[in-house]
Amino acid sequence: MPPTALIAEDEPLLAQALQAELAQAWPELQVLATVGDGRRAVDEALRLKPQVLFFDIRMPGQDGLAAAAELADAWPAHEAPMPQLVFVTAYDEYAARAFEAQALDYVLKPVQPQRLQRTVARLRQALAPGTAPAGDALDAALAQWRRLLSAAGGAPSGGASAAPLKVIAASDAGGTTVRMVPIEEVLYFEAADKYVRVLTADREHLIRTPLKQLLPQLDPTAFWQVHRAVVVRAGAVESVRRDDAGKMHLRLRGRPDEKIPVSRLYAHLFRAM
Repeated sequence: MPPTALIAEDEPLLAQALQAELAQAWPELQVLATVGDGRRAVDEALRLKPQVLFFDIRMPGQDGLAAAAELADAWPAHEAPMPQLVFVTAYDEYAARAFEAQALDYVLKPVQPQRLQRTVARLRQALAPGTAPAGDALDAALAQWRRLLSAAGGAPSGGASAAPLKVIAASDAGGTTVRMVPIEEVLYFEAADKYVRVLTADREHLIRTPLKQLLPQLDPTAFWQVHRAVVVRAGAVESVRRDDAGKMHLRLRGRPDEKIPVSRLYAHLFRAM
């Protein structure tokens, strides 16, 4: 069977250019669909189950990062192997080098034939039959997606990371008071609409800083991302359980009545030692 792909790109001319270059670099590749937003990218990928995804990072509505994170959770791995993920990016040369340094795949706009040929070579190798048992292949795909999502999420900022936050300046639910919340009191952060909820054992606060901008300011040994919308204090995790559908949830010390969802991308953090 020929290899298959889906392109998610909101600019039709760029989508056509990528498809034309792919036809030259990988003639046997079948592009099953081209969509213009992240929501349709998730729906069509689940319907068509392509072997390769070319996702534009910035799209209207749901962007490529959020679409990939959602797809990782929803992908029916028992029906088809997880696709190879390639981001299409208009980032500058500095950000592109951040991808290259981690041996991750991206396609820089406008499409350069030589760079695309290297990407195609990597994809051919990854799709070669018999490269790994099914379970190992899934773990490898999830690891590659985690690295790629992390690199893509941090690529625009560049530069060195600042010292981890010690205090969070957050408003109360009414928005009338700003409270200085010591970082050691925070149990988890959760993205919600235009805000991020800051949960302690007995209070809820709100901040406007997006979760993807907040995450690099947190100590990675103390706070773990467990879902595209949730970051938890690792030391607050009391237990991890799977439900009947196989979904994993956390219970935290200090908020025992809440169940925190764990994405498939981050389930590896809670495997028994």
